[in-house]
Amino acid sequence: MKVTVYTDGAARGNPEGPGGYGAVLEYIDTKGILHVRELSAGFRRTTNNRMEMMAVIAALEALNRPCQVDLYSDSQYVVNAFNQHWISGWIKKGWKRGKNEPVKNVDLWQRMLAAMKPHQVTFHWVKGHNGHEQNERCDTLATTAADGTDLLIDENYEAL
Repeated sequence: MKVTVYTDGAARGNPEGPGGYGAVLEYIDTKGILHVRELSAGFRRTTNNRMEMMAVIAALEALNRPCQVDLYSDSQYVVNAFNQHWISGWIKKGWKRGKNEPVKNVDLWQRMLAAMKPHQVTFHWVKGHNGHEQNERCDTLATTAADGTDLLIDENYEAL
């Protein structure tokens, strides 16, 4: 099955919170019916990169069977990690980069790799805030999640 995923994270520029992410999954079933699934969560005490990564992870983990996934993100960091093969280099170096500097967010990179495993994922960068309809939709969802208090979790992603 082919699935199109649009993601966005919103840490709101404050590592002490709030932050959140949004993900929208779209697919057409075998009867030709379009389905849209929206995922979001509010967080506190985290960073924008972690929010972008959690949006991707949530979307991939929501898929209950192997899919061909076109994933659109406004995070160059996440997209380039795969499209420019940064992640394979980090793994070969024992999660180090550059001059033996440790890679940040190894826990989430490993979780993302596990979530990707059953799928064929293609990453696409969609520049944010440029009027792209689906990017704006995800941005709104992520901002709503960031402002919400229905689900607050710490940076280790455990429910409070």
